[in-house]
Amino acid sequence: MSEVFFGMLPEHLLLLGIVLLLTLEIASEKPRGGLPLSLVVVGAAAVAATWLYAAGYSAVPFPGHYSVTATGMLAKAVVLALGIPVLLLARDDFPEGPFYPLLLSSLYGFCLLLSSDSFLTLFLGLEIMSLPVYVLVLLAFGRPEGPEAALKYLVLGGTATAMFLMGVSLLYGGSATLALSAFASALGSHDVMATAAIVLVVLAFFLKAAIVPFHAWAPDAYEGASLTVTAYMATIIKAGVLLAALRLFGTTPVSGRMVELLAILPLVSIVWGNLAAMRQHSFRRMIAYSSIAHAGYLFYAFLGAGPGRFQAVVFYLVAYGVTNILAFASIPRGDDATRDRLENLEGLFQRDPYAAVMIGVAMLSLAGIPPFPGFVAKFLIFKNVIAAGYTAYAVLGLVGSYLGIYFYLRVIQKMFMGAAVPGAVRAGPGGLALAASVLCLIPTILLALFPGWVFGRF
Repeated sequence: MSEVFFGMLPEHLLLLGIVLLLTLEIASEKPRGGLPLSLVVVGAAAVAATWLYAAGYSAVPFPGHYSVTATGMLAKAVVLALGIPVLLLARDDFPEGPFYPLLLSSLYGFCLLLSSDSFLTLFLGLEIMSLPVYVLVLLAFGRPEGPEAALKYLVLGGTATAMFLMGVSLLYGGSATLALSAFASALGSHDVMATAAIVLVVLAFFLKAAIVPFHAWAPDAYEGASLTVTAYMATIIKAGVLLAALRLFGTTPVSGRMVELLAILPLVSIVWGNLAAMRQHSFRRMIAYSSIAHAGYLFYAFLGAGPGRFQAVVFYLVAYGVTNILAFASIPRGDDATRDRLENLEGLFQRDPYAAVMIGVAMLSLAGIPPFPGFVAKFLIFKNVIAAGYTAYAVLGLVGSYLGIYFYLRVIQKMFMGAAVPGAVRAGPGGLALAASVLCLIPTILLALFPGWVFGRF
């Protein structure tokens, strides 16, 4: 009983928050307090996960389906901590309403999948994490693109789920087990059914992560959602998909035709995402294509040696997450459509130097310019790929990454060298958004100055 209580303490706290938020919605005609309650709950869950990590806690509450390790608790703590600035950004878009219980539900699914030992719990975690996000995209009812974006995201998300379940059913048919270890065993198999199962599962993750050619939903969904939901999708949902894939691959090396699958499509994503981002006039669509390219970098990590795979992916997700949220938190205030135009950033340094510098730091890090953490993250990815013997793929990926420098520097050029356009928003980020930017700036600095210490924690 104690294993269930302590092993699932972060999940229990999130579940308690969901119940309290729903009770407030039912008991009050005009419910208030959704944001502070959510902040307390997510903060408490992050602290609980950190405490269990520091204590080196490990347990198996549900043998064969759910287990916890110290490293897994650290990953939960990091992602839950990323949820705090996202919640701070939500005040302007969602003063009250269903946003908060939906977000906590999605975080609950994220925590669940990080401790999954079977396809049953992994599937439940993925779906509990994803289903609320379909509704969160639709909550941007002020944007005409919202309903279409939500429908496209729902349909393609359902397609990914169907592909995943079909692959799992083939794995189960060949191995008679739902354990995640069946996936790693099938990686080295030459059996046709096992190979088909592996391909279906991997393609399902490609679709959820928006890898080309399964990326068409991302630009529309990112643009149609509110700024807060876009930030959540680009960071935490992306992290959930990649960490779920890590649970499957573990430390098993890839070989044979699987190398081509994990190299060619991510490479195309790197190139196409960076090229398409150059032509965007919407900040959210630009970030969407940027996230397509970054998904390519992340899946490149699976080519590397097993022992360093987890550390490289988690470090990349942390660096990518904090800098992405930093950029969203620093966007000037205004109506949703105006904030989304890149033209609104013209001459931003003259109007709000702090916001311009913060967005500039985020862009340089996402571009992989040293000494920012994005450079270290990309270095770890390509270092592992080269160490595994795939030098040609590493060189091609590195060349593709240079394409992204252009559109990131274009944003910086607009802010620092452009002249402010008439009617541009003059107000910088509000109080809570400012706090969110500070919360993201601190780990950005730590990642830049002490990457070895952070890397060593994983």
